[in-house]
Amino acid sequence: MLPQEFLERMENMLGEEYPAFLKSYDIARYQALRLNPQKGDDVSFLNRGGFSLERVPWAEHGYYYTAKDTPGKHPYHEAGVYYIQEPSAMAPAAYLTRQMADSAGERILDLCAAPGGKSTQIAAAMAGKGTLISNEIHPARAKILSENIERMGIRNAVVTNEDSGRLTKYFPAFFDGIIVDAPCSGEGMFRKDETAVTEWSPENVCRCAGRQQEILENA
Repeated sequence: MLPQEFLERMENMLGEEYPAFLKSYDIARYQALRLNPQKGDDVSFLNRGGFSLERVPWAEHGYYYTAKDTPGKHPYHEAGVYYIQEPSAMAPAAYLTRQMADSAGERILDLCAAPGGKSTQIAAAMAGKGTLISNEIHPARAKILSENIERMGIRNAVVTNEDSGRLTKYFPAFFDGIIVDAPCSGEGMFRKDETAVTEWSPENVCRCAGRQQEILENA
């Protein structure tokens, strides 16, 4: 059951597209992984290992996998051969690195980086060159971010645990590229996490919007 105030808000926003929006909740979501080029980019060995993979068109090294695949339980996952990431989440980092003249030699900041999907994707494009700062304000999430950076074998990244305002103070006009996945009210999680539904409220949306504005201004 989706929150009634959320449904009313979406109906007002979407108009005649609202029924299609509701219907989308009955469609199985797409799942994907992204190969780590530092540990090999030949997908054939995964297919031989029983995976059924299909390219994600907008993300280099991105592949859809099927519901019968369980890549999170495979030793390759622990070895950092790939990162499990929703295909839509691969789009921002792919766009950023395409816009950079030379992402392999740039200084890039991932401002809200945990758990590390976008950071590890950017690092793949940087190919071990340049500097990547991966920041996460929450200590527990910063620890998970550090673990994923290490698991993927990234050697040109620094993980920080800072407020965006402090980074603004110490790094004025420093970075060639910044990516911001600002904390949000979690509506995109409704499809896979019942907790997100129970925690949603218009008040929380307003709080998140204020937080997002502050982070974007700092960026």
